Amino acid sequence: MATRATTLPHDTRLRSGGPVVGTVTRGTTNPNRLRRMDRWIAATHGAELRRAEDPVAVDLGYGAAPWTAVELLGRLRTAAPRTRVVGVEIEPERVAAAKPYEREGLAFRHGGFEVPVPGRPALVRAANVLRQYDEEQVAAVWERLCARLAPPGGGSRGGLLVEGTCDEIGRRHVWVALGPEGPRTVTFATRLGSLDRPSDLAERLPKALIHRNVPGEPVHAFLRDFDRAWAAAAPYASYGARQRWIRTVRALRADWPLMDSPARWRQGEVTVSWAALAPRTR
Repeated sequence: MATRATTLPHDTRLRSGGPVVGTVTRGTTNPNRLRRMDRWIAATHGAELRRAEDPVAVDLGYGAAPWTAVELLGRLRTAAPRTRVVGVEIEPERVAAAKPYEREGLAFRHGGFEVPVPGRPALVRAANVLRQYDEEQVAAVWERLCARLAPPGGGSRGGLLVEGTCDEIGRRHVWVALGPEGPRTVTFATRLGSLDRPSDLAERLPKALIHRNVPGEPVHAFLRDFDRAWAAAAPYASYGARQRWIRTVRALRADWPLMDSPARWRQGEVTVSWAALAPRTR
């Protein structure tokens, strides 16, 4: 995965073994905020977690409270019962506050983008972490995190990095899924009853895309076509928002490389190839 030379910020404190890479986030979190992302991971990456020898999942930058790590463990274990979750936070006080929630399969560690866990994790989830960074820093962060993932081999595609952004209560969410080789897909997920038009999701685009939602960029064209298909599917609104969404996505599939099926569309999701939305070089 080619990147421009970029210096990542380092926390001034050290943990045993070296510096912590990254900066402290606002830490805002709410219970159930990442449910859409969690369910998607369990459905699409569950088989990889089941076949992994040591299925470790990292909740990177879980915030001021440990709820997202606790919930991630529960949701992943429905698909892969041997999964262990490690919550990683750059702020030591947040780690100390999370320690009482540790139990079998759940631990908390001080760290950042260096991902201070033994071995190579099968999953790294980084939700609402990169919003405070510059767009130019994203590629270097992705490259560093992808290098920590379990490698492909033996029928496995390797580990998965899921990086994205959602609103405060998890109604709208957009994330990029990356393997050891780099970005694979972009997923748009929403509570359909909260949506006026698909482009409402633009405010939740991850840092790599949010500044590219301008004419001439692929993500802008995708959201434009999404809105047009949504408008054309207005007659289906009488059957409910879900039926309108499914009809919209079926129409969108004629011009865009969608990577999922109606089973996911019914959840208020659509996944498109990263290559179709990747920013144009400047």
